[in-house]
Amino acid sequence: MSQSGSSDDTSSGKTGRPSPERLVRIGFIPLLDMAALVAAEEQGFARREGIHLQLVKDVSWSNIRDRLAFRQFDVAHMLSPMPVASQLGLGSNPYSCFTPFALGRGGNSITLSLHLYREMQEVTGLDGSEDALANARALKAVIERRRQDGRKPLVFAMTYPFSSHNYEFRFWLAAGGIDPNSDVMMTVVPPPMTVDAMTARVIDGFCVNAPWNMIAVEKGVGRIVATKADIWPSAPEKVLGVSPEWAEKNPEILSRLIVALDAAARWCDDPDNHGSLAEMLGDPAYVGASPEMILRLLKGELTVDPNGRMRSMHSYLMFYGQAANFPWISQARWIYSQMIRWGQTDHTDAYLARVEAAYRPDIYRTALVGSAKVIPVADSKVEGVGSNSIVGSAAGDDLAAAMDAFIDGRAFDPNDIQGYVSGFGIRAK
Repeated sequence: MSQSGSSDDTSSGKTGRPSPERLVRIGFIPLLDMAALVAAEEQGFARREGIHLQLVKDVSWSNIRDRLAFRQFDVAHMLSPMPVASQLGLGSNPYSCFTPFALGRGGNSITLSLHLYREMQEVTGLDGSEDALANARALKAVIERRRQDGRKPLVFAMTYPFSSHNYEFRFWLAAGGIDPNSDVMMTVVPPPMTVDAMTARVIDGFCVNAPWNMIAVEKGVGRIVATKADIWPSAPEKVLGVSPEWAEKNPEILSRLIVALDAAARWCDDPDNHGSLAEMLGDPAYVGASPEMILRLLKGELTVDPNGRMRSMHSYLMFYGQAANFPWISQARWIYSQMIRWGQTDHTDAYLARVEAAYRPDIYRTALVGSAKVIPVADSKVEGVGSNSIVGSAAGDDLAAAMDAFIDGRAFDPNDIQGYVSGFGIRAK
């Protein structure tokens, strides 16, 4: 097996199977949104492009960041804000990576401890049918009562300070009138440890990707109160994080990898393949959860309460449709707006240029030019509105039907970050 970074040139899979096969080392966290990476290797899409993916399981996003920086990985399963944070030099050991490919969207949920949710029912009369915003307002009522009673603040966990989970959890709390900087305590817990932390009553709630939310419900310790789609349906979730040095040495391999992941993501989105995908992801080498539970999540059939209450969501996890793999610069700018909102960074033109270097639609287009897929014609769009005009002339594309509203009803104009941030009543002072 040849090693990553070797200098021999091989022909693209479009003109015949490349030879010899090239090794690409990729780190991942055991979550369902890594599906395209697993399918690319297990279903032969990577091999067709002359690539062997060596998938390496890890336990935390900080490890993923560090191992990419230390050249232990060539590319990585990565939180969508991580390339933005890296370009801005935020966090410990920042390493400037970028993403040319999004791995899909969806799968996040906010789960509160069952004890806390039952208190919300007691205080506000929730019957379990309420939407995400009503649940947030009920939580606010409990927080206010706890404050009056002199009880300690609730503790909520997300997976990393620069994560969709952090920003979505905060967005949901703020939409319900809760200030995450003063009304509660926010902490970091790696995804595989969230259920155990809740069981031990170390935390009162968490935001993480599937399957950990439903595992908490089925263990009888958690209640799902909001999903990613409730907060912002098109929010970017996980991306392919790429080492700049590796990309510079291996541009052709990166292009082939994008082709393979594009085909794998399309395969993952086909309901006819969900049974096979659930079996693959259920392997202990990958996610290791029950294939039956994984299949239900792929179908969007969520058990949200230990009492058996169900919620059915179309495209709870989306791997390919509605331009889910396109690295929108407007979404990178939205991530930047949330970093500003919560006091992680400032708004400057110089920083904005770095933000735009984190998402690379140019590389995505170059890799997939000439393919049958429809590629967005613009790099940015107004986020949080119906998306009727962001692809070319593809009649019937399901992207045209996508509605994209934020839970607070405000749209995001990527050309007015300062105005958008200043419009939030709850933000870092």
